[in-house]
This record gives sequence, C-alpha cells and structure tokens, in this order.
Amino acid sequence: MTRKDVLLAMLVVVAWGLNFVVIKVGLHNMPPLMLAGLRFVLVAFPAILFVARPRVPLRLLLGYGLTISFGQFAFLFCAIKFGMPAGLASLVLQAQAFFTIILGAGVFGERLQIKQLVGITLAVLGVLVLIESSLNGQHVPLLGFLLTLAGAFSWACGNIFNKKIMQHSSRPAIMSLVVWSALIPIVPFMVASLIFDGPALMLQSVVSIDFTTLLSLVYLAFVATILGYGIWGTLLGRYETWRVAPLSLLVPVVGMASAAFLLGETLSALQLVGAVLVMAGLYINVFGFRLRRAVQA
Repeated sequence: MTRKDVLLAMLVVVAWGLNFVVIKVGLHNMPPLMLAGLRFVLVAFPAILFVARPRVPLRLLLGYGLTISFGQFAFLFCAIKFGMPAGLASLVLQAQAFFTIILGAGVFGERLQIKQLVGITLAVLGVLVLIESSLNGQHVPLLGFLLTLAGAFSWACGNIFNKKIMQHSSRPAIMSLVVWSALIPIVPFMVASLIFDGPALMLQSVVSIDFTTLLSLVYLAFVATILGYGIWGTLLGRYETWRVAPLSLLVPVVGMASAAFLLGETLSALQLVGAVLVMAGLYINVFGFRLRRAVQA
C-alpha cells in the first residue's frame, strides 16, 4: 500500500474507533433507537439523490439493511445506553468475525481452517471471562454485554447478505449499497422508538436537541458511515483483501484507548484478560500462526 493509502486506512480506523465514544455522548440526550434512526436518515438523505440504486434483488437489500443496519445498531446503541462501556463494546462487537465464519460454514459450505478454530476457541474463552466479570459486578452489565453480542451476530448476518449481494451478476458499488440500504432501517427504528420510548419522549428529544447531539449525529452519519465505508470500500477495491482487512483489528484498540482517555473508562484485571483473549483470537483468525513460524525460522 502507498503511504497515502495507509494514512487513509488509519483515518478510517480512528474514525470507527472513536465511533463508540460518540455513540455514548449522543445517547446522553436522545433515546438509542431514535438516535440510530436519525443517523440513517442523514446517511440516506441527501446522498440518495446522487447515488444510483443498486441493481440487486430487493430481498437481499432488505436482508442486508435489517441485519447490518437495523439489528446491529439497535442492539449496540441499546447496549451502550444500558451501561455497556464504549471501549469494551468496540472489542466485543468484533465477535462478528467469528459469527461470520460459523454462518459462512453453514450457508456457503465453507470449511473451517485450524487457525479459525483456534481463534474461535480463544475468543469464546475471552467472552466467557468477560461474562464472568459481568456476573461478578465489575462495571459491565450483563444485559448490555449480551446486547452487544446480539449486535455482533446481526452484523455477521449482514455479512452473509453482503456476500450474496456481491455474488450477484450486477455487483453494486459499496457506496450505492450503503446509501440505499440506509433507507431500510429508518421505519423500523422509528416504530421501535415509538413503542419503547413513546411519542412524547421522541418529540421532546427532537425539539430540545442540543449541539452535542447534533455533532454526534453528523459524525455517525457522515464520518463513520459515508466517509468511513467510502474510503474502506475504495481500498478493498484497490488492494488485496488481506492487505486491508487486518487493519480493522486496530478499531477496538482505538475504541478502548479513546474511551479510557475521553470517558475515563477502565478495565479490571479479569476484563483485561478477557479482552486479551478476544484480541488473540482475532489475530490468529486473520494472521494464523505467523509469529510462531517466524520465531522457528
């Protein structure tokens, strides 16, 4: 990769890592489902006026939008609202990689490699350690933790729909998919907010919206989504997947570091052990045992 493209990739990593802190800040004055719904309103409009509609079956587009957009962020935003630390959420959400592998094996018949089995095992151990720390009352609510895992599973389901879309004869541009699929979760988010929050709270959160919440929405929609996915999609189209994808491992690093610096979040010793196990699992899943081989060589 050129130096410019490496810097662009790092820009996306930082943008996505800070995303979790921004979500937590935005939730201070707006219900989670309302905040997520408005995010996708800003993603879709006015961009939809300038981006061509993807020529893919409607069922695939609906499946993608309802899983990777609605499901993932409904669970994630609610998890953070219910007390899930932003930094830890950035790490636990990466369980989507392992859910995707397992779903891919079931849907596409993909064979699991040894490195993937080892990575999944380590990550599961890490998740169990984090659950244990949650049950012991170490500042991680179990509900928030489980909702984050549900968000990771929804993201993985969206990855399956994404692969089906990319296998279609009319393979769409990444920005076309991002912008048009953003239309799909808007109504479910608003209906869910109406049910769980009520019309009075929805109206109040819009009428009394403050500058911080507005900045959060602008960041979530334009920086994390449109700019982030646009650059990332361009890099994936320009280079081999293995050159670009592993850089996403730095997202939870930025997420936990920014949460510690900006929000004062800390991890207990047990939570740190769980986080290290999950990161080790992610590393082995992507890189295999290269470090061991390098040492042996």
